[in-house]
Amino acid sequence: MSEIMQSLFETGAHLGYRKSRRHPSVQDHILVTKNTRDMIDLEKTEQALNTALEALKEIKQAGKMILFVGSKPEARDITIGIAGSLNMPYVDERWIGGTLTNFSEIRKRVERLADLQYKQEKNELIFKTKKEKLLIEREIARLTKNFGGLLFMNKLPDALFIIDSRTESIAVIEAQRKNIPVFALANTDCDITTINYPIVCNDASRATITRITEYVRKELSA
Repeated sequence: MSEIMQSLFETGAHLGYRKSRRHPSVQDHILVTKNTRDMIDLEKTEQALNTALEALKEIKQAGKMILFVGSKPEARDITIGIAGSLNMPYVDERWIGGTLTNFSEIRKRVERLADLQYKQEKNELIFKTKKEKLLIEREIARLTKNFGGLLFMNKLPDALFIIDSRTESIAVIEAQRKNIPVFALANTDCDITTINYPIVCNDASRATITRITEYVRKELSA
């Protein structure tokens, strides 16, 4: 067993879902089924990870943008962390429909947030009433929650890195429509035919998500 395979094994990356939840597209990534639970072939996971890392590095070295997406509880702070370390945009809350396919409208909301934040920092927000102040503060909080990670994304990203392609299925669909390549951690219930660079693993494990994103961070920081 290679060093990477051993590292992934220690995080439980090989633990898939019950066989009854298996998507047909991951059939070749199943090593064996034990007590109705699918075990993922980590040799293939390592191969897929290495292929993804090479492609991601080419994108980063070309000065292109990668949008990191991970909205489920196990992935949120990890998504923010890796995106921040690489100066890339991110989505850590519910994917807003149209983020890619209606980007011009989404960008208007982001610009509104940037304007309000700037005026707030410069103490340029003037309120006539307490209610008006409260409404603006609520708007800033709402916009920050939905679009805070996109503040510096002034154009469509060149790639998406997704944690759990099934959870983020709308993001995957929008990326396909805009011909944007998708890199994704995908468990045995995911349709990996929709992903350009699928990394089949236990995407429900925080330890596995952390380990794989750390490989990505190190490769793209080199």
